[in-house]
Amino acid sequence: MLIATTVSAFAQQNKEILYIGTFSVRGSEGIYVLEFDPDVPALKIIQSISTKESPSYVEIHPSGKFLYSANRGSVDGITKTNGSISSFSIDPGTGKLQAINSQPGFGLGPCHIAIDPAGIFLLLSHFHAGTMAVYMLLPNGSLGPMTDSIRYSGKGLDPQRQNQPHIHSATFAPGQQAIIVADLGTDRIYSYRTQLAEGKLVPSSPASISTKPGTGPRHLAFHPNGKYFYLAEEISSTVAVFSYDKKTGAVEIAEDGIKSLPDNFDGKNSAADIQISPDGKFVYMSNRGHNALAIFSVLKNGRLKLIGHQDIMGKTPRFHFIDKTGKFLLVANQDSDNIVVFKRDLKTGLLTFAGIDFKIPSPVCIKAFQRK
Repeated sequence: MLIATTVSAFAQQNKEILYIGTFSVRGSEGIYVLEFDPDVPALKIIQSISTKESPSYVEIHPSGKFLYSANRGSVDGITKTNGSISSFSIDPGTGKLQAINSQPGFGLGPCHIAIDPAGIFLLLSHFHAGTMAVYMLLPNGSLGPMTDSIRYSGKGLDPQRQNQPHIHSATFAPGQQAIIVADLGTDRIYSYRTQLAEGKLVPSSPASISTKPGTGPRHLAFHPNGKYFYLAEEISSTVAVFSYDKKTGAVEIAEDGIKSLPDNFDGKNSAADIQISPDGKFVYMSNRGHNALAIFSVLKNGRLKLIGHQDIMGKTPRFHFIDKTGKFLLVANQDSDNIVVFKRDLKTGLLTFAGIDFKIPSPVCIKAFQRK
C-alpha cells in the first residue's frame, strides 16, 4: 500500500498546470487551464475563465500564487483601443484561477508581460502603441497603479511593418542586471537596469543596440548559462545571437541574420516565438507561413546551427512551450485552433508527434504552474 501511495504521489508531481491565452474568436472562452500529464502523455481542461477580450498573453508571478493576462479588451468597455491587464489568484492545490482586479492598459495592443524577480513590478509591452508601461504589484496579487510609461520613437526599413516603434517583449536577464526590450518597429534592443527605482525604468549604458535593418526583433530566450540570448527576428525570419555579461549587464551582437527557413521555401513567413531546451543544447523558433518549427543546435561558442524543421500540424504557430521534464514540446497554433504535443529526442533535439492534437479556439500563449 505504501508503494502504491508513493508511486501515485510521484506521478502527481510530474503533472503540470498550463495556462493558455487566446484570442476571442471562434468561441474562445478566455483563459484555459489545462493539466498536462507527461507520463501518459495527456492533456485535459480543468477550467476556463472569462476575462476581457482576447487575453492573448499570460504570465505567472515568481511566487506561483498569481497570474496576469494582457487583454485586447478594455476595463470599462469604452476605451477599447487601450486594452487592459488583469490579475488572478492561483489555487495552490488545483491551479484554478480566481479573478482579482483589472487595470487599463494605457496603450494600444498590449502583447507581452514581464515580472521582476522580486514580484514587485510588472512590465506591459504595447505593440501598436509602441510603448512600455510599469505597474506596481500589491502583496495580495492585485494590480496597483501604473508607475511609469515610455513612448518610443523612430522607424525601420520596412515601410509597412516598421513605420513606427512596435514594442513586442521585455525580458529580465539572468544576474538581475538588465531588462532587455525588443522593438520590432525600429530594429533595436533596449536595455534598462533591473533596479526599478520607485517603479521607473532607468536606461543602461549603452541604452540600446541595433540589429540588422528590416529584421524586426520580437521575442528572446536566454541560455541557461546566462552568457547568451537568442532573438527571434520576425520580419526576416532569422535569429540573432547576443553575448551577455551577467555581472555588468553588457550586451553585444555575436551573430545576426541566421536563416531559419529551408532554401526552397518561397512563401510569406513571419517568425514568432523562440525557446531553448532546459539543457541549453537546442533552440526552437516557430515560423508562421512555413508553419513549422526551425530546430537549431547550440554550438560550444553559443552560436547556432540549423539542423531541421518540424511541421506543427496546424496553422500559425504563435507560441511553443517545453515541459519541465524537457521531453515534450507543445505548440499553440493560432489559426487552426489546436495545441499539438511533440516528443523531444534529448540527444538530437528532433521532434516526433506524441499523439495529442488538442482542440482550443485560437491558442496563442502557454505558461506553466507546478501544482504543489
